[in-house]
Amino acid sequence: MEVITGSHHVVFPMDDASRVGEARRHAARLAHENGFEEVEAGRLALVVTELATNLVRHAHKGRLLLAARPLRAEVEVVSIDEGPGIADVERSLGDGYSTGGTPGTGLGAVRRLASEFDLHSSVPGGTLAVARIRSRMPAQAGGDNAICVGAISLAAPGEHVCGDAWAFAVHGNKSAMAVVDGLGHGPDAAEAADAAIAVFQAEPMVAPRQLLERMHARLRSTRGAAVALLQADATADVVRLAGAGNVVGRLVSGTSDRTLLTQHGTAGVTIRTPDETLLPWPAHALLVVCSDGINTRWQPDILVPVLGRDPTLAAALLVRDHCRGRDDATVAVLRRKD
Repeated sequence: MEVITGSHHVVFPMDDASRVGEARRHAARLAHENGFEEVEAGRLALVVTELATNLVRHAHKGRLLLAARPLRAEVEVVSIDEGPGIADVERSLGDGYSTGGTPGTGLGAVRRLASEFDLHSSVPGGTLAVARIRSRMPAQAGGDNAICVGAISLAAPGEHVCGDAWAFAVHGNKSAMAVVDGLGHGPDAAEAADAAIAVFQAEPMVAPRQLLERMHARLRSTRGAAVALLQADATADVVRLAGAGNVVGRLVSGTSDRTLLTQHGTAGVTIRTPDETLLPWPAHALLVVCSDGINTRWQPDILVPVLGRDPTLAAALLVRDHCRGRDDATVAVLRRKD
């Protein structure tokens, strides 16, 4: 079983060329903290430089997001912009195509340097790209997992820590997910969220109802949190859900859309006896969970172009277009590989 969690993404608005060096220095710090060797650190620096420079030169409202995934020994780089989009994506990813003056050869170099890479673009909507540089294969990872996951978490404006937290556990055809929103924001909210995630990490495959009870007991010494706990089984085509508060889930496919609501209350403060909901998991449906920093009134068809792609692209799309911009914000996404 592989457990996946990580720090929140640090955002670098690419409104000036000086921000490229700022993002690169932060990436170097993450590489050092996560034990990258010189070669991997160099690859990360090139990926950050290329994506950041593209945003400065060509994009409208470009942002570069950086986060570490210590359990996977990787750093994730997410590029987000609001236009003009790439008219010929295949050409932009080909050899010899360059934005000019950059150390690589355009997005094709990013794809070659990254351990994992995916990109989605629409004209004039904009471009989303995710690149991960990994120093080694995680010891827990299994090549036969039928489920892949992704998440983006942003701290509230002006905060250096995020009061939201997320985690996944993946084992073959089964996966568990936790998304936690500590009350308020800042260090006290982060303390509550981290405490809840520690409970999840200890036994992630415990039934969601039982996990919620354990989190409620553990969070009594904190300010409390809204919590959504889900287990997804790709063989049985079902999702189990338990939670409290305003963390909202959606099951979205090209033909269906179902909202997943949790019961009222706050873990660590007051909740009813936890109940558990069993729901069908339609083929090809994304399981999307958002904290209340994301406006949940988005239309499901916006995710159709990224249904079969890296789940972080779906998270990035919702962050770009539906982040409220005044609170911590998290989007966690799970999909089957078939």
